Amino acid sequence: MDSGERNNEAAVTRWTPSTIYPDMWVDPDDDPRETEVETVDERDTLLESLRHFRLTIEMKCVGLDAEQMARRSVPPSTMSLLGLVRHMAEDERHFRRMAGEDSPRIYRTAEDRDGDWNGAIADPAVVEDAWRQWRAESEVTDRFIAGFADLGMRTGEAPLREILVAQIAEYARHCGHADLLRERIDGRVGQ
Repeated sequence: MDSGERNNEAAVTRWTPSTIYPDMWVDPDDDPRETEVETVDERDTLLESLRHFRLTIEMKCVGLDAEQMARRSVPPSTMSLLGLVRHMAEDERHFRRMAGEDSPRIYRTAEDRDGDWNGAIADPAVVEDAWRQWRAESEVTDRFIAGFADLGMRTGEAPLREILVAQIAEYARHCGHADLLRERIDGRVGQ
């Protein structure tokens, strides 16, 4: 079966704006995730990793309209890039809840535990709200972490360092999903 036969979908061709390596997202010199920042300790290393993966999520969504952002992966999955942005906003709050902060849910409810994914509809206002929520939650998390001199401090379920590593792992995992979601939309591949 060729790709055009699957679910009556048109074949997607790969493309990239990279001029040096045709299989990369951007040219290495243009990659905003690569900085001259030298990590000198554990805190710097962990926060730089978190910054890197947050930026990767943003890069995977560049240039997409509301319909593309809300496009689901494959049935029965409800995963979309828009749902992913909403999910990560929820996860920023989840991180702080695990660290002892009272951070109520944004999209999920007792009636709809997957509200972050299910509410990801092709509406520009929903897309705008998701980005606003995610950026705001990321900033609150950054200020929350900055309030602790010692990442080994236990403020909730585990030492802050362990919760931060789990948050980085969650972003990294979802960056892989974002790679596949974006490739399905327009053939653009990640690096």
